[in-house]
Amino acid sequence: MSQEQHRRPEESDPIKYGDVFNVSGELAQKPVKPEDAAMMQSAETRVLGKTQPGGAAAAMQSAATLNEQAGLVGHHDVNEVAGDRGVTVTDMQAPGRRIVTESVGGQVVGQYVEPTPVQSSRASAVRESAITIGEALEATAQTVGSKPVEQSDAAAIQAAEVRATGSNVIQPGGLAAMAQSAVAFNAGCRNPRDKIKLADILTGATAKLPADKAATHQDAEGVASAEARNNTGGTTPGGVAASVAAAARLNENVNV
Repeated sequence: MSQEQHRRPEESDPIKYGDVFNVSGELAQKPVKPEDAAMMQSAETRVLGKTQPGGAAAAMQSAATLNEQAGLVGHHDVNEVAGDRGVTVTDMQAPGRRIVTESVGGQVVGQYVEPTPVQSSRASAVRESAITIGEALEATAQTVGSKPVEQSDAAAIQAAEVRATGSNVIQPGGLAAMAQSAVAFNAGCRNPRDKIKLADILTGATAKLPADKAATHQDAEGVASAEARNNTGGTTPGGVAASVAAAARLNENVNV
């Protein structure tokens, strides 16, 4: 996992999330606070069994300690973005690896891959070094699964399905069709609790695709373009485009 070296704060200038992680928007301008780090440590321990050396919790704890020592934050302070939108650690199992994604307020602050034992077979040998588009969609369900499906999400899911299957024909009952139906339903739904969420569509995405393939840089660009065209704010942090891009980067790192 790669994190930027955080700088030492100057007087009255606490270390912010944007100084430590590659994040944007409101979160980037927020100071890292002790309770934020405690929440990430708890999430890492709950999901992974222990706090990860060099992980997001360690980086956050270091920044929060410096901020507290400088008298810029209190020991029990919590950032409203982390408190309101949550701190999460997800652990997605794939053949031959586990993919760990750490997020604050819906933005990914760390992602890394750990090898796991895999049974030797021809099928597993083909896939053990490649994260597929379907698996990237499943990661989206874990990262921002509570987000109501919008047109930008549906467009990204359709682009991902087309690239995974190699067919421009939208499959009846497939992911793209379900996402578009969800957009139409959500548009007329007044109660946010009743809206169809991304997790409702993308959980188990690999099994819902008639075909799948390893995610590439070209796939990531195509999905990001589709999502951005339908969202004035660009792509969603931790969303479909971000997950496919992360999968493509990881695949390139293992020379898929």
